[in-house]
Amino acid sequence: MTQIRPFTLAIPDAQLDDLNLRLDLARWPEKECVGDWSQGTPLEVLQDLTGYWRGGYDWRRCEAKLNALGQFQTEIQGLDIHFLHVRSPRADAVPLVMTHGWPGSVIEFMGVIEALANPPAGELAFHVVAPSLPGFGFSGKPTEAGWGVPKIAMAWAELMQRLGYSRWVAQGGDWGSAVTTAIGVIKPEGCLGIHLNMPIGRPEPEDLVAPSPAELKALAALKHYQDWDSGYSTQQRTRPQSVGYGLVDSPVGLAG
Repeated sequence: MTQIRPFTLAIPDAQLDDLNLRLDLARWPEKECVGDWSQGTPLEVLQDLTGYWRGGYDWRRCEAKLNALGQFQTEIQGLDIHFLHVRSPRADAVPLVMTHGWPGSVIEFMGVIEALANPPAGELAFHVVAPSLPGFGFSGKPTEAGWGVPKIAMAWAELMQRLGYSRWVAQGGDWGSAVTTAIGVIKPEGCLGIHLNMPIGRPEPEDLVAPSPAELKALAALKHYQDWDSGYSTQQRTRPQSVGYGLVDSPVGLAG
């Protein structure tokens, strides 16, 4: 099952009609009690976003752009992995695997793929491979635990090898940064280097015995994030099945 299979995206009209109906029938909570974002996404902001999603967003246009780029699937470690694969016309192009974040998709890269594959003369060119994380987009959904960051990193290495790339580089941001960091730690054969949009580094306790003003500022920002901004990640990290019911049933919940 190591075959590379072309993948054409064609969402049935019935699914789009169902989505639109769910948006039309959305049940909204009461307006927040504050004038800022401290209690979460403001009601007015989410209603405006949902209005655009319902009446202004052209899914068929997006679908056509994805199909034009070149989509594929292949089975790796028992799971179907969806990916974009855009080869550069340049003979000296470097293979690049790009990993999206949460709760994103390969659509994140649509604005830069052409520039990476066809840069101006004299600039480095890339063969772009953009896989969808397991459970995201049109990749398969794991049916058992174990698809953590190290396993995904090794799956990406297997994907690059399967595509015939013996030497390649990796890039990622957000959750993709964690996967790309794991690639750098594991050092799979053929990986020449990594690039991170969100570097992840943790100082040792002895390094912070006498923190500098800049380090104190960074530590304060980290504490604020942990205290006030990390609730969603804590919920998904500790009780993913519980939050999944609301996300699957309500497209408004997913947008928020």
